[in-house]
Amino acid sequence: MPPLLKMIGKRLLSAIVLLWGVTVVTFLLVNVVPGDAAAANLSQQAYDDPEIRAAFEAKWGLDQPIWVQYVRYLGNILQGDLGTSQQTHRPVAEDLSQYVPATIEIALPAMALAIVIAVGLGMLAAMRKNRPTDTGIRSAALVGLSTPPFWLALVALYVFFYLLGWVPNGGRLSNIYDPPPAVTGMYTVDAAIAGQWDVFGDALWHLVLPVGILTALTVSGLLRFVRSAMIEVLDAEYIRSAIAKGLPRRIITWRHVFRAGLLPVLTVSGLMLASLLGGAVLVEQVLSWPGLGQYAYKSAISLDLQAILGVTLFIAVVYTLINLLVDVLYSVIDPRIGAK
Repeated sequence: MPPLLKMIGKRLLSAIVLLWGVTVVTFLLVNVVPGDAAAANLSQQAYDDPEIRAAFEAKWGLDQPIWVQYVRYLGNILQGDLGTSQQTHRPVAEDLSQYVPATIEIALPAMALAIVIAVGLGMLAAMRKNRPTDTGIRSAALVGLSTPPFWLALVALYVFFYLLGWVPNGGRLSNIYDPPPAVTGMYTVDAAIAGQWDVFGDALWHLVLPVGILTALTVSGLLRFVRSAMIEVLDAEYIRSAIAKGLPRRIITWRHVFRAGLLPVLTVSGLMLASLLGGAVLVEQVLSWPGLGQYAYKSAISLDLQAILGVTLFIAVVYTLINLLVDVLYSVIDPRIGAK
């Protein structure tokens, strides 16, 4: 078997064990956290009625021993059933299919822009180490890392919507437009497929603020890793030899420094992308963006156990798949890794 396929097979087997462990830990934590799901979902009058409270617990299986609840939950997962949400009264899988595309629509553009900006600025800072350019770039990254996401979202909303009027005040579409026919769940893509270019333009306009905020936050976290990786490569002996031989700086930068410094950056980028796909909770709350983060927030407030478990399992799957993708890219960029 080729080394790459063998590596993928091992990663998939370990991923199955990991995801099973996630279900065990999450289920136990959700059930030991202080709180009463009946109190969070029923009115005070209904909660005070023992019969109604007992009926609620029986409906959601909360009156069963915890091991019985887990076995039932695991059996449903193996059949593709993530349970029914107590807050929406819909299957959790259906809720995720509605909220996840909204998060993907802002996470992927933000990650792509962040990588391009961080790699460019990181290489520039590394090649001008300890110079004013490097100092300015590092200072900007430090300010970005120190800025709370919710505060940045509030300031950006105040400046660009309230003062300047350049962007809308939240949501995915203006009230005058109806959502395009659902294909992917991402309004810009679906509107383009349907040829509704006015809806496409409005959906794209609504993307500007959340994508810009997530890009700024991600660049700040990624920049320092890019700079450190590039400096380490620039200090290597073979780079010094290439400079001594008189190779053009362009060839040294893109053929040697960029490729060698890309490996550690891949790992950090993968983790940050998984974090974005997991839902930028505070940013989505401030901007009223109906994504996975907002769904997770509402589920946690209402102690919606099935929804919390579904969101956690989805995020675990995202992290696992992205880590697998990073490992594959490692092997493609440096075949020696795949051969080990």
